[in-house]
Order: sequence, then structure tokens, then C-alpha cells
Amino acid sequence: AAMSLARRVADEVDCQLGTKVGYCIRFEDCTAPETVIKYMTDGMLLSEAARDNLLEHYSIIVLDEAHERSIHTDVLFGVLKAIAKRRSDLKIIVTSATIDVTKFSKYFLNAPIITIPGRLFPVEIFYNDDPKLDYYEASIRRVLTIHRTQPKGDILLFLSGQEEIENASDIIEQMSRATREALELMVLPLYSALPSNMQAKVFEPTPEGYRKVVVATNVAETSLTVDGVVYVVDSGVVKEKTYDPRTGIESLDVSSISQTQANQRSGRAGRTAPGKAYRMYSKAVYDKMKPTQDPEIIRNELASTILQLKALGVHDIMKFDFMDAPDRQALQRGIRSLQLLEALNKEEILTELGRQMTQYPVEPPLAKVLIKSLELGCSEEILTITAMLSAQHIFSRPKKKHLEADISKSQFDVPGSDHLSLLKVYNMWVDGNMSRKWCHDNFIQHRRLQQARSVRNQLCSVLARRNVEIVSCGKDTDKVLQALCYGFSENIAVLYKTSGMTWKGRATYKTAVDFRDVSIHPSSVLFRYEAEWVVY
Repeated sequence: AAMSLARRVADEVDCQLGTKVGYCIRFEDCTAPETVIKYMTDGMLLSEAARDNLLEHYSIIVLDEAHERSIHTDVLFGVLKAIAKRRSDLKIIVTSATIDVTKFSKYFLNAPIITIPGRLFPVEIFYNDDPKLDYYEASIRRVLTIHRTQPKGDILLFLSGQEEIENASDIIEQMSRATREALELMVLPLYSALPSNMQAKVFEPTPEGYRKVVVATNVAETSLTVDGVVYVVDSGVVKEKTYDPRTGIESLDVSSISQTQANQRSGRAGRTAPGKAYRMYSKAVYDKMKPTQDPEIIRNELASTILQLKALGVHDIMKFDFMDAPDRQALQRGIRSLQLLEALNKEEILTELGRQMTQYPVEPPLAKVLIKSLELGCSEEILTITAMLSAQHIFSRPKKKHLEADISKSQFDVPGSDHLSLLKVYNMWVDGNMSRKWCHDNFIQHRRLQQARSVRNQLCSVLARRNVEIVSCGKDTDKVLQALCYGFSENIAVLYKTSGMTWKGRATYKTAVDFRDVSIHPSSVLFRYEAEWVVY
């Protein structure tokens, strides 16, 4: 959203992006000394606050889409509230179409409330009362039905995540080619990890003779407006991180949206003309939805957040002024994780290692891995592995080519290590001139490798600013594994039962920290390799 908004505003003020108007996101800074309007993610503003605890470079800070309540935004609320008490000249503007304004005003010391009426066209809402179809299939069918039966106008389809979006985009494209309609379908995915040049296509005018279908995550609920959308198809689901502080397990689950999110999605159909919203769930299901979504800070793992707060000078995390305080057990577990990483000492004070870790825009365990790789002489390899882990879903597995894709993937297997396997993929891609065809032939997603390369370049920039030399360990990959062990010492498991001892035929491991039973995922190179110890 930061990139897209900056590009739009740069166009409107008639300047080159990165000059008067710029943006700053994780791994990418497109600003200059003359920049006066800067769009940035909440995480990047927090990083700046760690370096400049009064944010003196800014006179006005606008926190948009405050209702989304990301972890970084919630921390920013507390940080900016404290800064405002020390800087009377700083103006803080909190904006949203759906927040509980009274709650926010009270939190910000009874700040004044300004209501700006919006102009929305009427939106007709239709519910799906047929429980036989799941939301995914029902959503795809509805898009194709709209295209076949409804007048001109673009379609916005909300799905849960990246993989689902890409698969649905392919299916809609293939099925639309099988029919002859007055308008051709132009299917465009939209999610946060999509490269900026591909995101930009979504906002270009729809060519004559075409109907645009944007298949998006919840990034299109409020952050971005796609002109020309007349029809919205709402699957009713979103992919959210959840965290259990008792077990320390964080998972990414598909869950039901809230009523606020449902209304935001429907409203996207009425931005420029009267529209129609098709909800792939019944009215009864809508009535049972939560009024608003839970803030991330009460359902996510908190080690990274605590490390940021320590870097900001917050000594007693338990007394930090959260708008909605997270579970005390989750905070204690986060503190313990940082102590195991040696980022905090026994008195919960930030160590020199912890201070170094805050300079890397990655999770604390990976930050420690990077730092240790400098000592061990394997930073070249660890930079690549860290970047590949951030890209995710490197391999594709098309429905009708599962066996072919699995065989292709096996050629990259390095016995005993998924991390070294990812390193092998990246190095072979680079050696092959970063070929798109090579990726296609090997069932590898070219966009993911491009993303990994971008992340790697940014991490290299961090090391360059510190005048650190990047060194390769060559064939001595034990150094790589040693560095990984330093960062993931909390994630160690020991073989408990061999595959022959379990009814599913899968080896069982015991985690070293809390003695939970776990098994290796089938996609891992370790699935059929019964190592005595594993680090995950």
C-alpha cells in the first residue's frame, strides 16, 4: 500500500517518485533529502523511532487504517503518545473509516474527533444460502457468473492468501477462455508480497473491450482503492496469525472475517458508481461474526515486538501503555525467548548483541544467525538462506503435475537440511543468469526468487553500512548449520520414536524446550531421513 499510495500522490503532484514524494518499506527506501511527503510502513517508522526517539524529522504523522490494529501500529500508538507529551509541536492524526472513535480519543488524552462525511454510492448485498459449495469454489463460480450475466464493470474478489489467489487467478483465466463473451477478462492478483510493478497494473485503467478481475487479500479492503470496481465477491475469510503462549506455537490460519471487514469489502463496490456485493456466506453467518477483528498484539508472538520496545528505551514491558494489553504469559514467553537468544540479560536489559540484532529487519532468531555468520565466516551463505526464508513458497505444485513437480524438487535436495536445499536453489538460479525459463522448467516461482534477491540486496546494504566484509565458507557448510543452531536454539527436537514405531509410519520427535510431540512435514527433505536431532 505504501508504494501504491506514494506513486499515486507523486502522479497527482507531478513529481518523480522518490523526490518530493517517496516511500519507505522493509528492504526498500525510495526517498531523497528533498522528500516532504513520505509513505511508510508502521514497522519502518518504529525503526526510525529507535534511532531518533523524538522523531524530530517529522512535524505531522498520519496513522492511516488505524482499525487494522497491526502489532507495529499498536506499539506506535504508545510510542507516539509518549512523544506527544514531550513535543507540543508534533501533530498526530489517526484516521479510519471504522474505528471506535471514542476509545481512540480517550486513549490519546481526549483528542478532538473530526468526522468527514464520505460519498458512497448504494451497494446491493446478496448472500449465499447454499452451504453445499465451499467459499473457494463458490467465489470462482460467482465471478464467472457475473462476467457472463452482468453489465460492464470490474470485479474485486477477496480470498485469504497468496497461494489461493494465484490458483484462483489461473482457474478464472482458463475458464473464461472457454467461453466467448462481449468483454474479455483481465485477471490480476493483488497481495502485499507482489512486486511493485505487478501491483501497479491493478490501478491502470481497464482497456476498452475488457473487464478487470482483481483477486486480492484484505489489502484491498481499505488500504487500496481500485477504480472501476462495480462488483465485489467476498469469500468471508482472511488468513491471520495466531499464537498460543502456553505452547509457543504460532500458526497462520484461515479464519472468518468480522462484520466490520465484511462491510468494508462490500463498500469497495460503491466507490465510483452503484454496485453489487456478493457474500459467499449466509445472513445468519454474518450475524454471528465478531463486530471487529482482534488486534494482532493479543494473538501474535511478541519477541520481535519486545526487542523493538527495548531498543526504544522501554525498560518495563509490563507497564508499557498498550491500548489493549497483550496476555501477560505471551509477554513473559517473548522475554524468555530473547534471553535464550542472549538479546536480553537476566535483568531483562538489552545486551550489546540484542542492540546489534535490532539493526537487521528480520525476526530475532535470524538476526542472531546473521551476526554469528560473520564470526563463523559463512555470511555469504546465511544472507541467501535468510532471504530465501523470507520469500516463502518457492516451489510450485500444479494440480495435474504433482508427481512431475515433486521429482523436479528432489533434484535440489541436500540430505539433512532444508536450509542448504534453499541455498542450492538460489545459487543454481544465479548461475543460470536468473532465467525465468529455468524457473518454469523446474517448477520454481520466479517472482519468489526475485523477491529473495531484493531482500538479500537490502541485507547486504545493512552490512555495507557497518563496513562488514561478506565471506563465503565454500564447501564447509557445517559452519552454516552451526550459525543456524545459534539462532534457533529454542527450536530443537530429538528423535523419540522411529517411523516403524508409529501407526502412521512417521518418526516422532520431542521438542527440547517443552517436550511436545512433533513430526516432520512431508515437504521437508528430512521427512524420510530420521536424524537424531533436528533444528527447525
